[in-house]
Amino acid sequence: MPSASRPEVGGRPYHLMVSPGDIAGYVLLPGDPGRVARIAKYWDEARLVGDHRGFVSYAGRYKGVGISAVSTGIGGPSTAIVVEELLGLGAHTFIRVGTTGAIAGHVDVGDLVINIASVRMEGTSKAYVMPEYPAVASLDVTLALVFAAENLGVRYHIGIGASTDSFYVGQERPGFKGYTPPWSRGLVELLRSVRVLNFEMEASTIFTLANIYNVRAGSVCAVVASRPKDVLVPEAGVDNAIKVANEAVVILNEWDKLEEQLGSKAKAIREWARR
Repeated sequence: MPSASRPEVGGRPYHLMVSPGDIAGYVLLPGDPGRVARIAKYWDEARLVGDHRGFVSYAGRYKGVGISAVSTGIGGPSTAIVVEELLGLGAHTFIRVGTTGAIAGHVDVGDLVINIASVRMEGTSKAYVMPEYPAVASLDVTLALVFAAENLGVRYHIGIGASTDSFYVGQERPGFKGYTPPWSRGLVELLRSVRVLNFEMEASTIFTLANIYNVRAGSVCAVVASRPKDVLVPEAGVDNAIKVANEAVVILNEWDKLEEQLGSKAKAIREWARR
């Protein structure tokens, strides 16, 4: 009988319902279930391996590298479920591929943001570790995303983001009938003053869990809204974010293979950069 502590059904994790062996080590994590097929259309091979409880999973190959994409849904709770279950299936590298709202005035709609860390303004990661623990992206995943963005010639920004549980009042948007709790007033300006670039809702959970479990994580998001300019353009830059994430997986795979040969990540990256 399956255990209720790590629930499975027929050997598959309870929420994702993906069979062992169907998930690659490198996994892209969009929030939107509809974006998974959009990611996979760039691959050389792609197949649907799971569609359960709103979690859509694809697996395939891109430029010869095994790759997967799984939707997380919106926010930390469902994201943590996905990461936990993917870890059990052998995933070791996670890249969030999402959309975001810019706080900083110099970040334009259609740009990409590569977050090196995230302010933990959500509750899920606090279930794992004290709030003082930093939510930090993995250095090599971040570097791979930067190299991919440079190679593709897309406009990007690197910096700290803020992950929230609430899309409306938690990001200083008015709630129904204009409701705004006192604590959220001035939040955007406060975060901007300490050089936070953007709002989104999943990165801090992914970063925190990845560090706790000794795996890798990064994030690249398309800017679809600018709070300073009060502009929203749905889907702006999303295909660029997808392309950057796919290319970053290829770069990371090359680094990983070189590291096995050379015995050092730094040597692997230097050797790769000389080519």
